[in-house]
Amino acid sequence: MDKNVAAADDIEMGEYEQEHERKGTVWTATAHIVTAVIGSGVLALAWSVAQLGWVAGPLALAGFACVTYYTSTLLANAYRAPHPATGARNRTYMDAVRSYLSPREVFMCGIAQYVNLWGTMVGYTITATISMVAIRQSDCFHRNGHAAHCDTSGTVLMLAFSIVQVVLSQFPGLEHITWLSVVAAVMSFAYSFIGLGLSVGQWVSHGGGLGGRIQGAVAVSSTKKLWNVLLALGNIAFAYTFAEVLIEIEDTLKSPPPENKTMKKAAMYGIGATTIFYISVGCAGYAAFGSNAPGNILTAAGLGPFWLVDIANICLILHLIGAYQVYAQPIFASVEKWVASRWPEAKFINSAYTVSIPFIEPASVTVAPYKIVLRTVIVIATTVVAMTIPFFNAVLGLLGAFSFWPLTVYFPISMHIAQEKITKGTKWYLLQGLSMVCLLISVAVGIGSVTDIVDSLKVSTLFKTVS
Repeated sequence: MDKNVAAADDIEMGEYEQEHERKGTVWTATAHIVTAVIGSGVLALAWSVAQLGWVAGPLALAGFACVTYYTSTLLANAYRAPHPATGARNRTYMDAVRSYLSPREVFMCGIAQYVNLWGTMVGYTITATISMVAIRQSDCFHRNGHAAHCDTSGTVLMLAFSIVQVVLSQFPGLEHITWLSVVAAVMSFAYSFIGLGLSVGQWVSHGGGLGGRIQGAVAVSSTKKLWNVLLALGNIAFAYTFAEVLIEIEDTLKSPPPENKTMKKAAMYGIGATTIFYISVGCAGYAAFGSNAPGNILTAAGLGPFWLVDIANICLILHLIGAYQVYAQPIFASVEKWVASRWPEAKFINSAYTVSIPFIEPASVTVAPYKIVLRTVIVIATTVVAMTIPFFNAVLGLLGAFSFWPLTVYFPISMHIAQEKITKGTKWYLLQGLSMVCLLISVAVGIGSVTDIVDSLKVSTLFKTVS
């Protein structure tokens, strides 16, 4: 890219652009990706491998990784239009779709993206609460013995997590919380290593023999087995989800070099690192616990020293605090943009104040009262939904089904076809074939997840978190 073009392109106008200074590198982008990808999904991988078995489980993990990386490279090219290196910037996923596809597809993309972003926030709230409950119960059992009555209210802990998110949500955008993503990425590796190490230790303590079966865990009926397999695929799909924030992450990158080249490297590093973790954690957990692998590996009975499990859960909570913001900030930006365009003359909408913040860069941020209200309302709504349907594996499976095909596969492939002007031929049919296979998987997983949620609602207690 011409340096003069890049310099001119970075001279922005308006409140959003004044706040949006691009200083990102391949390493900050990788941190954002790892923070977004490694989340609650990693905890369900041992259970997912247990449902699929020793052959299908690792193959599914590797297969979803390959598809995600490939479509991520296609999506990275859509950050600019019409040319991937010199075209005009698309600051959001929807902007990219608007540049290449029809208004109908833009509408479909908006629904898919923002429902999934919000749903992921719900999933992270549930997961963080499960970890906080596990810490409280672990400490109680350690002090009073395993015969003690150690029930813990997940509602209070979920509210505490949400209060933290209300505070962090007041930062204007991702570029102001890069430090949080870096910390969260470090935490994700910490609890992944601890979970992996404890699973390996459990496996060795049982003699080193492989638990489980080639064809996966046995269920009470063939129908239940089918639902479990579909849930497992949904959990794996969710574990790799980050396409809906890829454009926003790419919009934090400086140029030159062209953002798409930097983003492709970051995707390779981020997805490569997480895939190694995923296969290791999933297979080690299945080897250790066999068909009894729990839905959340950190809640497994007898996993290891209580204090080490507590540290892993604390790292998980810290990671989810940061990951929540990676998914929440695009929603905030979209809602605020709509409100500002809907009531452009309103005094409340246009009022803003500068607040100094020590110890971080930049040292000050612009705070608008209407943004405080909107962001707080969104966090509260997320918390209420998390309290209502707190089913860990089923919620992750549904989110994976809902996001995988449209956001990770369909739109990136469709934009790539439009950008490169690919006509019907071998490559066109291969791309459409990949999209159709992924669509069938998503539909099947969605049916299985909804069925499991309906069955769980019949026997659950409202506002009680289920891992």
